[in-house]
Amino acid sequence: MHQPGGHGALGRLVAGFDRFRQDHFEADHDLYDRLLDGQQPEVLVIACSDSRTDPAIICGARPGDLFVVRNVAALVPPPSTDGAPHGTAAAIEFGVKALGVRDVVVLGHSFCAGVRCMLDHDHGAQRFDYVSDWVEVAREVRAEMDGLVTEAERVLVARRAEQAAVLTSLRHLAAYPFVAERVAAGTLSLHGWYFHFGWGVLQAAAGPEGPFRQLDAGEQPLPAIGRAAEPRAVRCPVA
Repeated sequence: MHQPGGHGALGRLVAGFDRFRQDHFEADHDLYDRLLDGQQPEVLVIACSDSRTDPAIICGARPGDLFVVRNVAALVPPPSTDGAPHGTAAAIEFGVKALGVRDVVVLGHSFCAGVRCMLDHDHGAQRFDYVSDWVEVAREVRAEMDGLVTEAERVLVARRAEQAAVLTSLRHLAAYPFVAERVAAGTLSLHGWYFHFGWGVLQAAAGPEGPFRQLDAGEQPLPAIGRAAEPRAVRCPVA
């Protein structure tokens, strides 16, 4: 229902933009003058479209710090040469090849509806035309979880599946030739992070098969794939 006087959701966004202008744009002219010359982010984040898990907010990032790709469940599809448009792959390619990011973070999260849709796909009616097809990118996760799902364990299995989806996307990411070349050259590192927003905890994958361990404030995260590099200016203070 429309609310007069600009007090609805869109009105709050407009008011928020006014605060942004005052607190950031007008308060830090030097930053925005530099951004006029182009972007030079060091970190590419592949995150979920979920409204509760904005990576810039979670990580306290400033404009220009992160090149962000968001989709349902933060999935990375495997490389394909089928000639069809591939939005996520195109954004990853631009971040890696054009912007020269030094780190790529796949950021999954708890209570992910996209992962739940993937888990339930074979157990009920297909509810979505596009989402159901998209989450099949991680169908190996469902195969891994099959046999573990009982009503008593459902929540636990969902958390395991969310982390497994991050690892699957990491392995798909590493298979892109332009990514693999830079990882081998030591100029690109790949990270798998998992944000449990019920606990306010950020975890990182120790390798392409896991496990996940909690990141502490001020810690320099080691990559799941690739070499550890010099400390970065962008850190995520959650956890």
